[in-house]
Amino acid sequence: MSSATSTPAGILTVSQLTSGIKGILEREFDVVWVTGEISNFARPPSGHFYFTLKDSAARIGAVMFKGRGRGLKFMPEDGMSVVGMGRVSVYEPRGVYQIIFEYLEPEGFGALQKAFEQLKEKLFKEGLFDEARKKNLPFLPRKVSVITSPSGAVVHDILKVAFRRFPNLHVEIVPVRVQGHGAAGDMVSAISMVNQRGDSDVIIIARGGGSLEDLFPFNSEELARAIHASDIPVASAVGHETDFTIADMAADLRAPTPSAAAEMIVPVKDHLKQALDQSYFDLKSVMLDRLDRDARRLGELGKRLSSPEKKVQDRRLRTDETTRRLIRGARLSIHGKKERFLFLKKILYAKNPLGYVEKLRLEIERLTAGLSHAFETIQARKKSGFGEMSARLGALDPLGILRRGYSIARTVPDGEIIKDPSRTAPGRDIEVIVEKGVLVSRVLKTSKSERID
Repeated sequence: MSSATSTPAGILTVSQLTSGIKGILEREFDVVWVTGEISNFARPPSGHFYFTLKDSAARIGAVMFKGRGRGLKFMPEDGMSVVGMGRVSVYEPRGVYQIIFEYLEPEGFGALQKAFEQLKEKLFKEGLFDEARKKNLPFLPRKVSVITSPSGAVVHDILKVAFRRFPNLHVEIVPVRVQGHGAAGDMVSAISMVNQRGDSDVIIIARGGGSLEDLFPFNSEELARAIHASDIPVASAVGHETDFTIADMAADLRAPTPSAAAEMIVPVKDHLKQALDQSYFDLKSVMLDRLDRDARRLGELGKRLSSPEKKVQDRRLRTDETTRRLIRGARLSIHGKKERFLFLKKILYAKNPLGYVEKLRLEIERLTAGLSHAFETIQARKKSGFGEMSARLGALDPLGILRRGYSIARTVPDGEIIKDPSRTAPGRDIEVIVEKGVLVSRVLKTSKSERID
């Protein structure tokens, strides 16, 4: 090596020194937990997080790469106190050391509340809390799946209330962790399992209250999205009346306590039976009133209808009157012609000239022939009209129907013509009118069909 590029023994280059420092730091601080306040937070288009972590006496650069940042349950911001796990590394081109974080979480109650508010705002903007998207709970669930811890008072409270209200209701307990690491994942898996099985009508997610840290699984984004995506309606019953979680906002129903959830979802069986009995009574009363009104109206309509015999009699009377008028008109016409003939005859005899007489005789013969022809024409026309009218009346004559082999059935003793089998019943007597007389029969069977086998 030439003197221009070599260094004396024991003297390090900048690269050698930086590399050595990097090796020492990465070996000594391979995994460290650090707490501090975030400042200078930046998120460039690459998606990585760059920020400074500081306390009252010092500061250090920090980075969290995109893949790890996507798993955070909150969005870091300036002024937020955090606790994180990472490793110390040296960025050799600039000779600075920094922490590469693998895990990060808010520190203390205020930080948890901040994470809660951030997630609530994010999901609200996405529409996960919209009332229009919430599903209606069933009026009478056949099966209720309760996702909760198998131990504790929650299960006892829900079962006690549910069975008091509806003793034979099918209630399924789906055991999960409701606190600590992995609890949110357990509940998400339980929701998925119940939906895949598809035999439940409603899901209750419940626990018995606690601090903000205890309720942290119910403020997770993955649980909120699982509740929103569920095809089965979900009721959230987390904590006590003062507790309010992200799960409550995403659920189709928020109950202040587990017992209240059972009260809101499970109807009282005795109340349903009473309502059903009352509905049956009301419906029966309405139907009876309707039948009574229809029967009265039917009776009134029946009174207004004329019997077939009366219609035939009326037609016969009108036919007789028309016939009399035709005959009377023909007679009057003949009489008038005859009177004129006699009048002309008198004139003829009075004047007596033979030529005039002959002329009058011919005129009389012509008039007589015309009169005869007119009379025959009128008589033929009247006779034809009378025949057509008689044929029409004959078609309406019930006796004509009877002569063709048909019969008329009437009830006994009121003589009402039977048009519908429902007007009589097996065992009742009926009167059957045929051409030659009347038969008294007893009904053996009724049927709406055209014939009875």
